[in-house]
Amino acid sequence: MKTKIAVAKGDGIGPEIMAAVLRIFEAADVQLDYEYVEMGKSYFDAGHSTGMTAQAKETIERLGLLFKGPMETPKGKGVKSINVTARKVWNTYANQRDFRSLNGVNTVFSKAGIPINLTIVRENIEDTYGGIEHLLTNDVAVGRRIITRPGSAQVIRYAFEMARRKGYTKLACGHKANIMKLTDGLFLETFQEIAKEYPDIESSDIIVDDLCMKLVSRPEQFQAIVLTNLQGDIVSDLCAGLVGGLGFAPSANIGDNISIFEAVHGTAPDIAGRGIANPTALLLSGILMLRYLGFTTAAANIENSLLYTLEQGIHTGDFGDKEIPSVNTDTFADAVIANLGQIPAKGAVVGQPDMEVKANHDHPLKNKLTVTSTTTKEEMVGVDVFVQSNAQPDELAALAQRKLTDNFQLVMISNRGTQVWPTGSIFTELVNEYRIRFEKIEGSEITQKEILHIAADLSEDFKVCSVEFLMKFDGKIGYTLAQGQ
Repeated sequence: MKTKIAVAKGDGIGPEIMAAVLRIFEAADVQLDYEYVEMGKSYFDAGHSTGMTAQAKETIERLGLLFKGPMETPKGKGVKSINVTARKVWNTYANQRDFRSLNGVNTVFSKAGIPINLTIVRENIEDTYGGIEHLLTNDVAVGRRIITRPGSAQVIRYAFEMARRKGYTKLACGHKANIMKLTDGLFLETFQEIAKEYPDIESSDIIVDDLCMKLVSRPEQFQAIVLTNLQGDIVSDLCAGLVGGLGFAPSANIGDNISIFEAVHGTAPDIAGRGIANPTALLLSGILMLRYLGFTTAAANIENSLLYTLEQGIHTGDFGDKEIPSVNTDTFADAVIANLGQIPAKGAVVGQPDMEVKANHDHPLKNKLTVTSTTTKEEMVGVDVFVQSNAQPDELAALAQRKLTDNFQLVMISNRGTQVWPTGSIFTELVNEYRIRFEKIEGSEITQKEILHIAADLSEDFKVCSVEFLMKFDGKIGYTLAQGQ
């Protein structure tokens, strides 16, 4: 009995490369059946604000797996990326992207004899990709960066399990916890805790800018790296450049209930319809999907054929030996089909899984809520009130102090994260949005109502842009100091 999956052809070159890949699957006798779903630019244009039809959503949720081509999100229409929406709505929390040197794909590193074989695991749901942004004043935009302990634990545990399945001995955590001490700090802390469960894997952490430098100078020292969403997005594209570009970068988005396999390169509208696109990235993503579904023998057969084809110098116009004429999309697929059963001279694979085999797809009855601890002691210790003002810091402090109650003291005012009161520098340039920090006086008890009352009082003199409570968790402060505080 064939396994049924949802397929979205994509935009631009998507239909061409998807047709080529599915033709290779058919020739390799892969036991799949397809339900095609309607997603992408044309469905935005038809008035579907999410970029997909209700029927497409129902089909994907019923089947639990989507194989998709590249999709375009219309620019300037205020709609969200269909690619990000799909990953987030279905909680595909781990984005696995494998990068390795391919014979026939020349790079700086292949010419130097330095083989690359590493995997990036990117958190796929949280971070700035929540897309929660506000203009607080005409001059000041703010975006929320959301990092959660449960979300971090999901992707980090997946990364360790993936490393173990692949036989890796090392896993690094890329981060910027030296600057983003609470958000990246939480991600790093979670990594360090989970690492204790995997003593067979050497764990380490590295600041992301140092990581980027080392990846372009000594990439061979890494096996697997797990990162937060935005940093993982940037680093994974950097790694694609190490092995020849996005045309050779497969992508798997793994969730507990629904998973998505896709090519992450663009839709290439300039060559769409010309039949010259490179289907390799989508084919490699499809090979990951086959392993996920348990078709490990078929996956190895197709991958060996692809590697053999590349070794023979067969290439589309975007890569390869320019002395050898390039072929079109269909001819490239024909060559892969003709080479089924061939074994490459280097890098041959066997039918062993390097991805977790898909469990039975369950349809939950309600949204899952994950909380890591219910015993943490929480204490409210103050408030940051963000206000719009053209006043100088001393003037602002004088007005803010008039709003104090017996339980609070004014401790700090900052502008763009830098303290400007009670101490600061005349050389600190200001914008028209300040953070005013009030903390409770030692020994006093405060309530949410009192905190909100301070903000309400300030609203008599200023536009209050935002309010953030200052909390302690088990005695540890849950907020950062200002620069210079």
